[in-house]
Amino acid sequence: MADGDAGLHRRRLLGVLAGASVGSLAGCPAPDGDDSDADTPAPTTTPDPETARRLAERFAPTLAFDAAERWFPTDPRPYATERDGETVVDGFAALDGYTRAAAEADTPPDPTVFYHVVEYEASPLAVVQYWVYSAFDQFTTNFHWHDWEVLHVYVDTDADDPQLFVASSHSTRVPNNEFLDPPPDRVPRILSELGSHSSALSLNDRRDSFQRLPLDDLPADITNRAVGLVEQLAELPAAYGLPRDEGLRLPYLVPEVDGAPLYDHERLPAVDREALVDEALTVRSFDALSTPPSDLPARETALVFGPATGTTPDTDADVTYDLVSTTELEDIAAFTGPQLSFEFAVPEFAEDAVASHISTAGTPWRQDRYDDPAADITEPVHRAALADRYDAVDPPGPVNDVVATVTEVVRSADAPDGAGVTTTETALEAVALLRSDPVAAPTFRGVAMLRGVETGSHRLVVNGAGLAPHAEPVEVGGDGDTPADVTASDTPTPTATGTDGVGRTATLAGVGGEIPLVPRDEATKLEVDAEGADTELTALAVDDDFGGRLYEAPLADSDAVYVHRGGAYTTEVRDTDDAVGAFRVNPAVDDADPVRIDRPRTGKASLASFVATITEETAEQLASLGDERDSPGGGGGNGHGASAGETSTLGGLLRAMEAVSGAASRAAERAKGGDRGGADRALEALAANLQRVVERFDGLRETLPDPAAAAADRRFRQAQRRTEQAAAAEKL
Repeated sequence: MADGDAGLHRRRLLGVLAGASVGSLAGCPAPDGDDSDADTPAPTTTPDPETARRLAERFAPTLAFDAAERWFPTDPRPYATERDGETVVDGFAALDGYTRAAAEADTPPDPTVFYHVVEYEASPLAVVQYWVYSAFDQFTTNFHWHDWEVLHVYVDTDADDPQLFVASSHSTRVPNNEFLDPPPDRVPRILSELGSHSSALSLNDRRDSFQRLPLDDLPADITNRAVGLVEQLAELPAAYGLPRDEGLRLPYLVPEVDGAPLYDHERLPAVDREALVDEALTVRSFDALSTPPSDLPARETALVFGPATGTTPDTDADVTYDLVSTTELEDIAAFTGPQLSFEFAVPEFAEDAVASHISTAGTPWRQDRYDDPAADITEPVHRAALADRYDAVDPPGPVNDVVATVTEVVRSADAPDGAGVTTTETALEAVALLRSDPVAAPTFRGVAMLRGVETGSHRLVVNGAGLAPHAEPVEVGGDGDTPADVTASDTPTPTATGTDGVGRTATLAGVGGEIPLVPRDEATKLEVDAEGADTELTALAVDDDFGGRLYEAPLADSDAVYVHRGGAYTTEVRDTDDAVGAFRVNPAVDDADPVRIDRPRTGKASLASFVATITEETAEQLASLGDERDSPGGGGGNGHGASAGETSTLGGLLRAMEAVSGAASRAAERAKGGDRGGADRALEALAANLQRVVERFDGLRETLPDPAAAAADRRFRQAQRRTEQAAAAEKL
């Protein structure tokens, strides 16, 4: 990230934290995974069938589907079989049977929505659940046989008014889309995400789009808490939303079974390539692309489903569905099928690992939220509101989050070719997961948020289509402190804590919460080989001359990070004594071979050697400008030819830089030889020589091309910083 943007990026992430930490999973197990002290859920009962049916019909939702959707709400019972004395629904049978039925029918087969109603005992609070079954789930983070999505409608039966809508997102790692105190006469409308069927609410008068933020007279479709603190992001809610409806690109993957595409399987004769999500939206794999895709079509509503009975005052349905009680399904013991995996590349030293993660759909009536729907409220402010109104609902409990924004690294327009990068907002949603957890989470508006993370050490992985993977260790805290303000430390993995009566901790990943990803065709791996180092290393950071700090994380062993080949980098390591080492890295613009730092050292010798290297590099660049001035047609600075005096001044600067390089090399040699006094004297000379170089450069910079002057200025500042560190270092 550029120096001038560093504050902005950090402020943005503190803003995200303010909302992300309160957008955590309320009512989930304690952050350390031990739920022995968790409150026992309030008991619920099922009302009589007539009451349940009346409530279900009153709030029965309309469901709007993407034009490219393949798997609409249906009834799984036609695909049920008996196995070992139990009723099961087999994945092959459901997918192949549904695909065949859909091809033969004029409308989606057996359109059905199932309902389940519970009442909290000694409370007027009831919850109507609408469970939607699809035969398959194909998305960018995972795919699986069978898919169950749920909409919860919380109703005060005394007032006969809805209190809260909760529409399910991808998993417990991603915040749901929720709306507190909806208009009493508003029937819930769901925009179903293509393939994944994640549910976005659409409650305002713009019925076919998701409105994350208010617009003119249109209210937002969710009331999840804003991310806060920063004016630019003060209104951005922490909720998944509907990326393709919000203008962000989201490529889909092709599911495989046993290493072959799903449509090639012998048990799926009715399934061909056309039965899956359209190829225009699909990539074979994230790493099959050299650059992020830029031509994926946006979302477009096609079919709208509405109930065959009850009222749907806000829409005319294209397809009517049957509203059926889940009691008619509860004899189904399991929804089965072989595991489907999706692969994540994980940067590691020497050779990348491939982590295969799986996600499966559970059976609704075996989930905690089936009998205690409050367990599915992911916005603590919403849960706190219900807890204030109803004794049956407990206040939100403590939770950990890991939060970052994902950006893209590009060449800096202010830098000479191959000498600097910067970061920009990405139009592509990425995917984040922890190596310790098989549940992946897509980003929303470029924000990666993993909720309910256990306290301890984790390795965070972020992948994006056409982007080199990112991985870093993160330390997640869980003390649940609630100071007066949201704060963040300057540790490699800063942690923020917040108030509102919710014990929560949000850990910033990346650099101050920003994770920059590099397009694959411009990426090279920077490997740090710690084996044989003379000290135990604890931290690794990578800075670009123009982009600033791009990577910062703990280092326990040899590691690697992908960098853009258009940059010029300073790699920094620290050891257990907090001693610093620095190394210059200039990847070849046209060579993707890894760059390796072997046995990195810390202390005076390392830092002085770095100053010698970066000074020589800068001198070569400036000398090439002198050659251009002397060539026929050569010009200086801003298009003006250099005078003899100017050329002489450049020569004087180069001679002064030779003195800097010499002093730095002597300091490094004496430090390596154990001569502390000689090293310190050489460093004093180095500092004085470097100051003279900076003064000469300041008098000359107006005659230099702007990119070259900017690059030299940044390198001189880097040299001064490392010289000061070397002088202060205790370690030789």
